[in-house]
Amino acid sequence: MSTDEEEYRGPATLQLDDGPVPVEIRMSARFEPIEGRFRWAGRTGPHDMLRERVGAGLRKATIVVPGSPETTVKLSDPDPWGGIRISGTGTPPWFAEGVTGE
Repeated sequence: MSTDEEEYRGPATLQLDDGPVPVEIRMSARFEPIEGRFRWAGRTGPHDMLRERVGAGLRKATIVVPGSPETTVKLSDPDPWGGIRISGTGTPPWFAEGVTGE
């Protein structure tokens, strides 16, 4: 697991309407000084069920990285390897509570 301030690779849980889905993610963040907030994005590892759900229109979820608070995440089209693109703004989901970029 990598926990650099601007990057995270490791386990997470996506909270969907019908329950939790454990995933492996790779994410990075950058601070936008003009906006005064972080933008972050990345991908899940291959996951057939998520690929099907996103293909059917699922676009929002909550992500939980161990040791960090829940964060709303946008789900986008699957990548060629079967993972799902995830993104958001504000405090990255792998930052510990109390660390903000807003």
